[in-house]
Amino acid sequence: MEKNQQVDPLAPTGGQYPRSDQESLSNNTEQEKRQKRLKWAAYIAAFAVFQVIVILVFVLVIMKVHTPKFRIGMPRIEPGTQQSLVNSTGSIFKATLVAPIRLKNANFGPYKYDSTTVFFKYDDTIVGEVNITKGKANFKSTKKFDAKVTVDSNPLSETSKSRLGNDLLAGNLTLTSSANLNGKVELMLIFKKKKSTSMDCTMTIAGETVQSVTCE
Repeated sequence: MEKNQQVDPLAPTGGQYPRSDQESLSNNTEQEKRQKRLKWAAYIAAFAVFQVIVILVFVLVIMKVHTPKFRIGMPRIEPGTQQSLVNSTGSIFKATLVAPIRLKNANFGPYKYDSTTVFFKYDDTIVGEVNITKGKANFKSTKKFDAKVTVDSNPLSETSKSRLGNDLLAGNLTLTSSANLNGKVELMLIFKKKKSTSMDCTMTIAGETVQSVTCE
C-alpha cells in the first residue's frame, strides 16, 4: 500500500449530524417559536385595543344620557274662536290655540315622563294652561302630539290689560309657554337615570295668525 494513499472520512452514521448543524436547527426552531409568540402577542394586543375602543364607544355614546328637548311648534288659531277688543274700558283677547308639542329624545333608551302642565302667559300672568299626561318617548325619536288650549286675558291686571290694548293696536301680541317635565331615561332595560327638561318658548300673534315661535 502506498504511503501517500488518502483515506476518505467516514460519513456520519445513525442519522447523526455535525454539532454545528444541530445548533442551526435548534436556533431555527427557537426563532420560529419566538415569531409565533410575537404574533400571538400582537393579536392579543390588537384585540385588547379593540375591546377598549368598544367600551369607550359604549360608555361615551351609548350610555351617555342627554336631556330631552321639550318644545312647542307653530300653533294655529282655530277659526272663529278669536275675540279681541280694545276700548276705553279695557282690552280683551281670547282665542283657542292648537299647539303642537314636541318631545325629542336623543338617547339610546326610552324616556318615561310624568304628567305636567304647560302654562301660557302674557306679561308674566297665566292666561291659559293645558295638561300633559304621562307617557313615553321612544329611543332616538321625537314624540309629537297636539294640545288644545284657550288663552283668555280675563286674569290680567288693569296695567297688563292696558299693555295688551297697545299690543293689539300694534298687531303684535306676544305670549310665552313654559313647563317643567320630569322623567327617567332607561338604558339597556336595566339602568335608569332621572332627567328633567323644561319648555321656554315665545310666540308672536299678528291678527289671527301665529307669526313666529322661538324656544330656548
